[in-house]
Amino acid sequence: MAKSQRTAVVLVAAGRGLRAGVGGPKQYRQIGGVPVIYRAMEAFSTHPDVFAVQPVVNPDDSAIFTAAVAGLKHEAPTNGGATRQASVLSGLEALARHKPDIVLIHDAARPFVSSGVISRAIEAAGRTGAAIPVVPVTDTIKVTSASGDVEDTPDRAALRIAQTPQSFRFDVILEAHRRAAKDGRSDFTDDAAIAEWAGLTVATFEGDVANMKLTTPEDFVREEARLASLLGDIRTGTGYDVHAFGEGDHLMLCGVRVPHTKGFLAHSDGDVGLHALVDAILGALADGDIGSHFPPSDAKWKGASSDQFLKYAIERVTARGGRIANLEVTMICERPKIGPLRDVMRARIAEISAVDISRVAVKATTSERLGFTGREEGIAATASATIRLPWSV
Repeated sequence: MAKSQRTAVVLVAAGRGLRAGVGGPKQYRQIGGVPVIYRAMEAFSTHPDVFAVQPVVNPDDSAIFTAAVAGLKHEAPTNGGATRQASVLSGLEALARHKPDIVLIHDAARPFVSSGVISRAIEAAGRTGAAIPVVPVTDTIKVTSASGDVEDTPDRAALRIAQTPQSFRFDVILEAHRRAAKDGRSDFTDDAAIAEWAGLTVATFEGDVANMKLTTPEDFVREEARLASLLGDIRTGTGYDVHAFGEGDHLMLCGVRVPHTKGFLAHSDGDVGLHALVDAILGALADGDIGSHFPPSDAKWKGASSDQFLKYAIERVTARGGRIANLEVTMICERPKIGPLRDVMRARIAEISAVDISRVAVKATTSERLGFTGREEGIAATASATIRLPWSV
């Protein structure tokens, strides 16, 4: 494909996914801790040969869509129609002002599309004008009657399973969709079928068996298990931090500003809970400690908010292709009382770490008036972090 070819994407995400069972539209459910639509969109938004991603959504899903794809580049979403076909046409019309040369049309319910498949789709459309990814049929296929009796056994050597993204010259597929709508045809199950109806020859290129469409509850269960098996390196790290009291009127504890009669003596904001948690995560990664990444001798960390330290540690996990499984902090102090603030602290840690609150625990204990914490000279915290990483040598 010539580099001058401009490629855009229509991401179809307006369906309700009723066959996937309870839990809302399947494209907004999480799989492997990430929304399905985020995984699907990310592959296109980060591809070097794609200049625009046009989402097509149900207008009732505006808020959940925005939250699910936060951080990804895309065009302003356009509203879908009553059928997939109508939704695709809406997306194509929205892209028309950009005048792309090639358009890829992809189902948001296929979250595991690879960069390689996207590149092959772009190349095939540039070469042939219309092409779809396919994978061979490995099972024997039977054609049955209305009563369930076998009528025929087609040769599976000639059969292929069609996937998305399906790729086309933009002007050609837009005109085909417009003609179908004008003629009242709304029964096409994919864009290749519309192209065939319009008289186009549709080529095929190599798809990917992992690029499956999530349709049923069983699909979600199977893919969750597959993703979990890829993160079989389960690690646990521990952390500890302590800070003495000084002058002040509040403490930062687990990311929450807590009114108090004293403040922390610390180079940063002194948040012992987050500091211990950062050390625990870095320990699980075998990646040094908080002091090696944020040395107190560096003036730029003076008074720094500790949430940025935790975000950094989480990013180190993500960069390794890992996930957070559990975060736990234990505060050791007489005062302030942590119990009333426990869930607020859990929510704040979950927010900073981009994990569900069910994966965060905050506990507290006293030292029975013994030692420096018992004398209320400072606060200590311990933490543990369990992460999952891909196996590596």
